[in-house]
Amino acid sequence: MIENFFKSAEMMEAIEILKTEFLFATWETLYVTILSTAFAIVLGLPLGVLLVAGDQNGVLPLPKSVMQILGVVINLLRSVPFLILMIMVFPLTRLIVGTAVGTTASIVPLVIAAFPFVARLAESSLREVDPNIIETAQSMGTSPFQIITKVMLPESFPSLISNATIAITTILGYSAMSGIIGGGGLGKIAINYGYYRYKYLVMFAAVILLIVLVQIFQSIGTKLAVRTDKRLKGR
Repeated sequence: MIENFFKSAEMMEAIEILKTEFLFATWETLYVTILSTAFAIVLGLPLGVLLVAGDQNGVLPLPKSVMQILGVVINLLRSVPFLILMIMVFPLTRLIVGTAVGTTASIVPLVIAAFPFVARLAESSLREVDPNIIETAQSMGTSPFQIITKVMLPESFPSLISNATIAITTILGYSAMSGIIGGGGLGKIAINYGYYRYKYLVMFAAVILLIVLVQIFQSIGTKLAVRTDKRLKGR
């Protein structure tokens, strides 16, 4: 029975799709995920720093109204479901990329969805820094910029890496959903073959490969976080 299953037309077709399309789809998924994560970090990390440093008790206090507006904007962007957000930003995507559909076009909504999430993750990492270390730096006359770049960021680096790992695995999941609007990658294969054509073997293969990618990213992130943690080196 099992032998007949592997010789069935459906199984042979699934294997053929695996051979011809999965390698390029995996590359598209990695391309979109890594680029989107990079842009999200570029936008989200400074915002996370601003949320901590600009607090009333921070090293660079900002007006309360500015901090409230910043918090509201970040929370609003985080609360919009990704599928709805993709449709809402069609005009912006078309303006930046020239088209609202396709693999590259899916990077725009992915970044917009991810950078507020990254900002909150960065904020939580920076708030874990020992206040005594910051107070010591301030008492030595260190400028706010130096405290941020030479104290807060280095001290929170292992936590930032751990949270960046969470971000990249989350974006990987979002990238699969972008197949609905024509985004490429494994999500597109899963939707086109699994949902529209009822080829569930192909869909399951795409899901398994996505899980493998998540595990790879998670393992790399965990190892980097452990290696950069000074507390573990001192043991």
